[in-house]
Amino acid sequence: MAKQENWKDKLGVVFSTNPDFKYEEEEKEEPSPPPQQQQLLILKDSKQRKGKTVTLVQGFVGREEDLEALGKMLKTKCGVGGSAKDGEIVLQGDFRQKVKEILEKDGYKVKVRI
Repeated sequence: MAKQENWKDKLGVVFSTNPDFKYEEEEKEEPSPPPQQQQLLILKDSKQRKGKTVTLVQGFVGREEDLEALGKMLKTKCGVGGSAKDGEIVLQGDFRQKVKEILEKDGYKVKVRI
């Protein structure tokens, strides 16, 4: 059975005279899983960083906006700089224990690698 088209989905589409025209819907991004379903790994790294130590939080699954919000919250609570991209949060300095406590308090499942 063919998918029934809803005219409200096509609002804003300009008329086309092409008989082969196919309307392409925008893909809607799924929301990030809740914290209870996330398994995060916290580790310390200093390789290729000129000897500077950083705390890495890896394993986040979900939207990039949610990752950036989590990274901003961790940077604020730890009082340090860092970045959040590609499913990984980088915090300047060794804050493994503090990050573990913060994430567990928010409901995330956390493993710390020494």
